[in-house]
Amino acid sequence: MGTGDVDAVARVAARVRDSIDTVIEGKPDVVTTAVTVLLAEGHLLIEDVPGVGKTMLSKALARSIDSSVRRIQFTPDLLPSDVTGVSVFNQESREFEFRPGGIFANIVVGDEINRASPKTQSALLECMEERQVTVDGNTWQLETPFMVVATQNPIEMEGTYALPEAQRDRFMARVSMGYPVPAAELAMLGSHGARSPLEDLEPVTDAAEIRKVIGIVQGVHVAEAVQRYAIALTTATRNTPDLNLGASPRATLHLIRAAKAYAAVHGRSYVLPDDVHLLARPVLAHRLLPSVEAAMSGRSTGAILDAVVGSVPVPDARPDA
Repeated sequence: MGTGDVDAVARVAARVRDSIDTVIEGKPDVVTTAVTVLLAEGHLLIEDVPGVGKTMLSKALARSIDSSVRRIQFTPDLLPSDVTGVSVFNQESREFEFRPGGIFANIVVGDEINRASPKTQSALLECMEERQVTVDGNTWQLETPFMVVATQNPIEMEGTYALPEAQRDRFMARVSMGYPVPAAELAMLGSHGARSPLEDLEPVTDAAEIRKVIGIVQGVHVAEAVQRYAIALTTATRNTPDLNLGASPRATLHLIRAAKAYAAVHGRSYVLPDDVHLLARPVLAHRLLPSVEAAMSGRSTGAILDAVVGSVPVPDARPDA
């Protein structure tokens, strides 16, 4: 892989990040993670309390790319067919015809995903993992790029359902917006006061260019020592008594794919162990379940994961190709 290839990825990523930054004030790390997940062909879960910009971030990412975008508002009465689509009998042709649901788009914004029932949430499982939809025995492929950007409120909020473990495991990364610093909130009052800055957001790339850079990201080199480090991290989560559920093999794969995209976003054709270390929390934390003892002692999953990651030595892996 040439230097020019990863430079092209870095340029596209910078344009998308700069575009989102005009809407989301003071959250560069969250924005970088969102772009990284996009280029790694993953899905993003944004979790936080209401009103901190979760939907704004997902919409800004979608509008920065000239591609098909659909928004699904998840509610308790939403049906699985509203997500995947439904076969309808055509009286004129005397045949059933398929009417696509909201999942048929390059970027799907799933707003407040955990307000829908587990039955409806499960409609996303095949779409997110296999990038296809099966209805009445017929299968339709989803276009590339395909990314689900879902927002959810903490489960302590009223009217929410906890996402099943299988659903959480399909999200490559989870980020939290957090409250803005006073300076950023003051800037927001000025920029959002009269009208939403989303209205002025213009696409800075398109689906064809995103497909091209995704292909470049797939060619980023990962040394065997870095692969072994990623496996050591996920294995450590499975062996600690503080966790009832450790990271899955899918989590290891997502960690490496995210690290490749993160390296390319920063203009490198190879992954460093530090990339894996940095991405461990957003990629792994939402997949883990603390033990009863850890939960009763007030230890958060993030704190447990930080201790586990800190116990695994970081290799001094330099690019060997």
